[in-house]
Amino acid sequence: MKKLLMICALLFSVITFAQAQQGQGGGRMGGTPEERAKRSTDMLAEKLKLTDDQKAKVSALYLEQGEKSKKLREEAGDDRDAMRAAMVKSNEELETKITALLTADQKKAFTAWQEERKEMMKKRQEGGGPRPGGR
Repeated sequence: MKKLLMICALLFSVITFAQAQQGQGGGRMGGTPEERAKRSTDMLAEKLKLTDDQKAKVSALYLEQGEKSKKLREEAGDDRDAMRAAMVKSNEELETKITALLTADQKKAFTAWQEERKEMMKKRQEGGGPRPGGR
């Protein structure tokens, strides 16, 4: 009985510790809108060699997008189709705004990177392949 109790206590400790390690969001792009905006901006800056001015503007766009997404999720409630449609539209608007900030070479690289990500996501949905972002 003592062994069983010890095993349960140990298992509980491990689970609690593992959940604490995941942090606030825990999901694939978890965290606050600010943290997600920073991660997205850093990734884009690395891929496209953004200037400091571009980084600041892109970061502001990602932060605005994060707040907008949060609001859309709250408004949509359980209507996943409506939320998905609104998010797709919102993401297209974000893409247009980001593209407007880029040079011609950066636009080409951005388009290529997006196609690469779409292919990776398609492969994942089909059952395998790496995650977007290289993780």
